Amino acid sequence: MESRTLEVRTGHAPAIVDLTPEVVAFCHGRGDGLCHVFVPHATAGLAIIEVGAGSERDLWTAVDGLLPRDDRWVHRHGSLGHGADHLLPAFVAPSLSVPVDDGVPALGTWQSIVLVDPNRDNPVRRVRLSFLAG
Repeated sequence: MESRTLEVRTGHAPAIVDLTPEVVAFCHGRGDGLCHVFVPHATAGLAIIEVGAGSERDLWTAVDGLLPRDDRWVHRHGSLGHGADHLLPAFVAPSLSVPVDDGVPALGTWQSIVLVDPNRDNPVRRVRLSFLAG
């Protein structure tokens, strides 16, 4: 298995970052297999969505509706509502796998791999890409 870790700067506001170009570059020339993407953080996740057509904003609307940023959470350190950030990975998984055909991730036409990071308190994230040849 081959792996590489990316450093992604998300800033101090909730962010959805398109990782697709990095995943495509990582898979290039590797043949057939699986690309596994993992974010080793307790307050971030990964998703496959369409980007650029409003889906990012819609995703935040859904997340904010499900996990409001207020003082209801028992987990209370950090900024207001940070406890909700710790619940995000239960709904937006911290890992995903994509088939790779001849060095190209087999994503659909409108699918992109994105990092979903609601955490205002951690401006830098790591994302691990792993390729398992098959």
